[in-house]
Amino acid sequence: MTKMKKILSIVLLSTILTGCYKDDILPVSQLISEDLKMTSSIGIKLQSAFVTSEVAMNVKIETAGSVTIKIFDISNRVVSKETMNVIAGDNLLKVYTNALPSSAYRIGLFDSNNKQLGITDFNKIN
Repeated sequence: MTKMKKILSIVLLSTILTGCYKDDILPVSQLISEDLKMTSSIGIKLQSAFVTSEVAMNVKIETAGSVTIKIFDISNRVVSKETMNVIAGDNLLKVYTNALPSSAYRIGLFDSNNKQLGITDFNKIN
């Protein structure tokens, strides 16, 4: 019986010590694929100009802050808009396009003052 108490005490002690151990979590740098690399310091680049349900994109800015991604239809009306916080440099994001009908679109990157930082085109296909 004392052997069992000893084993139980060791297990309990090791559980407490392991549970209190603080892991250092290091930020993982985003790996930018060749098709999303940008030479300019500001802008937006899509992985593909032909989109079905989603497309990966790289949003690149010089200073961290709030940006707005707007999608325009062929008559230049905003059909989708999302504001988000990004870090300085490369930001890998996804745009979901399931709700858009098949057509040509333009996607733009705007700063918090609504200044256009970049714009590119894509085609939504089924």
